[in-house]
Amino acid sequence: MRWTKRLFDVVVASVLLILFSPVLVAITVVIRVTSKGSGIYWSDRVGRNNKIFRMPKFRSMRIGAPELATHMLSDPENYVTPIGGFLRRTSLDELPQLFSILAGDLSFVGPRPALFNQDELVALRTARGIHLLVPGLTGWAQVNGRDELPVPTKVDFDYEYMRRQSTGFDLKILIITALKVVRREGISH
Repeated sequence: MRWTKRLFDVVVASVLLILFSPVLVAITVVIRVTSKGSGIYWSDRVGRNNKIFRMPKFRSMRIGAPELATHMLSDPENYVTPIGGFLRRTSLDELPQLFSILAGDLSFVGPRPALFNQDELVALRTARGIHLLVPGLTGWAQVNGRDELPVPTKVDFDYEYMRRQSTGFDLKILIITALKVVRREGISH
């Protein structure tokens, strides 16, 4: 399944980058015009085999925001840029991750990559062998609760994904993700 998954990732990411290139440029310009700093934020993430990689996102937080998962901030709204809330609600902030998919650091589906400082999540995933998977733009944990899930529950969903991996399961997760994005479900910041 690994080579078919990689082929799917490369073909679909390439097509989406071509289709969305005007949107990528427009969002970058709007971010630059409405707030200080670059349009892209590079986040240190934990990838396959616990290797750190740099993952791009459209910058939705102000310069100087703490490098924490947004749900861990006491008042995340204080750090959001003028269009950051819109980017997050629509998941457009995730579009630059298509480049990480092309590079092989991400897949469309897999455990969502942990931030470099999410030690508990990384340790629990490593103990269960989940760190051997390529992380994903979306995953089984994301469609089952996202940030609302306690870390051990998130890891249980990641482990279930690891055991059930298949093309059909990946397609199911992608369809559920698309529906949740359209309905704006599970997005609290």
